[in-house]
Amino acid sequence: MSSAPLFRKLALIGFGLIGGSIARGAKALGLAGEIVATARSPQTRARVQELGIVDRVVETNAEAVDGADLVILCIPVGACGPVAQEIAPHLAPGAIVSDVGSVKGAVLKAMAPYLPESVHFVPAHPVAGTENSGPDSGFAELFVNRWCILTPPEGANADAVDKLGAFWRGLGANVEVMTADHHDLVLAVTSHLPHLIAYTIVSTAEELEGVTQSEVLKFSAGGFRDFTRIAASDPTMWRDVFLTNKDAVLEMLGEFQEDLSKLTRAIRRGDGDALFEHFTRTRAIRRGIVQIGQDEAAADFGRRPKQLGAKAE
Repeated sequence: MSSAPLFRKLALIGFGLIGGSIARGAKALGLAGEIVATARSPQTRARVQELGIVDRVVETNAEAVDGADLVILCIPVGACGPVAQEIAPHLAPGAIVSDVGSVKGAVLKAMAPYLPESVHFVPAHPVAGTENSGPDSGFAELFVNRWCILTPPEGANADAVDKLGAFWRGLGANVEVMTADHHDLVLAVTSHLPHLIAYTIVSTAEELEGVTQSEVLKFSAGGFRDFTRIAASDPTMWRDVFLTNKDAVLEMLGEFQEDLSKLTRAIRRGDGDALFEHFTRTRAIRRGIVQIGQDEAAADFGRRPKQLGAKAE
């Protein structure tokens, strides 16, 4: 006999890369008895209906959360507060309410005041993604061997935290629990600052008068290609990230500018030893990421997503 699903009804509000990947994975693995989705755009809702990857597509957020024991907001961080206010009267007692935003302090402040005491609020951040967006972009293996960080508020129900953790582990993710403030500081350096740098470098290349756009495209080396991939991420999402996590990002940006100044001085002085020491140290960090299974040593070209349920190499 097959075991009962972890949740009776999963409601997904928003259906892009993350929402679509959650739906596909949860359906493939039987983690929810019923999956109901909604999205702001009628075109998106129609496409989700065509794809047939959820049990029902509904028009309103209120209808989506009705009777759900797990509600996940898969929307930009800036929209979480208004949506929490909208769905609050319709949430079932005992339901777990979560999100997938890459900023957690702002989500806690925006959503918590509206949610009734009868539900369990456990913010989450699956640290996984691609540059693609929209309902067609998701795939069930997106979270395999990636991390999902849970940031429950003080006094959160331990059983609810454990159950949400079990859901993400069911999707193939590793789960870590930390405070929202610590999460935002860590992600400022591992995700937010790299995106800011990528957007800047790609913009700089576009604006160079002595280099044509065709040359930028034709002769882009691996490093620049990686920057363009990052810079192709959803602009609405990243606008909200930088506005809601600005203190941590500005702190990390200050650290980065100091390091950049040191490298500038080393290049100006012709200090090869300083450059070699710096590059050796950063190379070791890259090797560590590969060793713990968070990336592959192979080039991006030809990579295929890990299969659902596959273990880290």
